[in-house]
Amino acid sequence: MDLSGITALILTYNEAANIERTLAGLSWARRIVIVDSGSTDQTLDLIKAFRNAEVFHRNFDAHAAQWNFGLTQTGIDTEWVLALDADYQVEDGFVDELRQLDPGPETAAYQAPFVYCIDGVALRASLYPPVPVLFRRSQARYVQDGHTQRLVHPGPAVPLATPLRHDDRKPLQHWLAAQARYMRLEADKLRQAAWRELDWIDRARRLRLVAPPLVFLYCLIGKGLVLDGRAGLLYSMQRMVSELILSMTLLRDDLAGRGRKP
Repeated sequence: MDLSGITALILTYNEAANIERTLAGLSWARRIVIVDSGSTDQTLDLIKAFRNAEVFHRNFDAHAAQWNFGLTQTGIDTEWVLALDADYQVEDGFVDELRQLDPGPETAAYQAPFVYCIDGVALRASLYPPVPVLFRRSQARYVQDGHTQRLVHPGPAVPLATPLRHDDRKPLQHWLAAQARYMRLEADKLRQAAWRELDWIDRARRLRLVAPPLVFLYCLIGKGLVLDGRAGLLYSMQRMVSELILSMTLLRDDLAGRGRKP
């Protein structure tokens, strides 16, 4: 694949802790489109050091809307888009694999695995799923799915062999505030879904107190993160806390009489 036919697309909001490392791995990209949601830290100043990066501003309403704005309203004219969160790091091996790709006309998207990092320490496993990150712009759009977004494209995404690194180094208080927002959206999604439509994980979540200890033990023991020391323990605790916030949000809905669809 000709790398000049790929535009990188990134969303930012107060990503000073991450954005330099992310952009440094994209020096090969002819153009990087950044959709910023009103950063008040040093994010925008740090971006200015990268000549291939161009910033567009849009007030945030939903992740899917931000991504779709980036795809359709920023003048992207390449066939392929590499969509990255601001805490995704692209390493040389990933770029080498991109160069070797030879997509047929039926290929609409490629899906990347991840190495999850805690303050730069790579974990042996995580709950972070593979994500479609490289796709034909004309054949894809985003839809909102709970607290995050989902890329809709024709056919299955082709798996890539080389992982991206997920390495968010923002402060813990930022993470906690984000989880409170995200779990509000997840609670709404769970309340509105019929029981028969849920997978086993979301059914455990709907039972309020089942998911938090289950997720903690699954990460620490089932995924072997106990062998990753403090980083593995912190990740397991973060996943448990996320589920606790979701459980508390659902319980507050119960007390407020918000109810849910059967």
